[in-house]
Amino acid sequence: MKKVDFINYPKCTTCIKARKWLESNNVNFEARDIVLNNPTEEEIKDYLKRSGKELKKFFNTSGILYREMNLKEKLTTMSEAEMIKLLASNGKLVKRPLIVADKNVLIGFKEEEWAKFFKVGDEK
Repeated sequence: MKKVDFINYPKCTTCIKARKWLESNNVNFEARDIVLNNPTEEEIKDYLKRSGKELKKFFNTSGILYREMNLKEKLTTMSEAEMIKLLASNGKLVKRPLIVADKNVLIGFKEEEWAKFFKVGDEK
């Protein structure tokens, strides 16, 4: 596997757990703070295509900003272009962590999904 980008928010407990998982499984990665260097519209379009997931999966639905902006209701009437623009406007709106590697993007930390993706734990 080539370069792995670990896009995260360093203060997020799930991101901290994910980072420890990457380190304990010897995954070579480059960390990127999603708040200081949030994904651009072009990156989000690329991640969307590579992930195979629907765009709504990229929203941090448990975030304070998501709730304050009443996005649960607003997203139902927004176009894909509007959602992408919104995600690119603030890294705290983006579900994290993100793993960007090869032709794939993983959204959020699901240990089983990550183990399968990185092919760890199979040898037991």
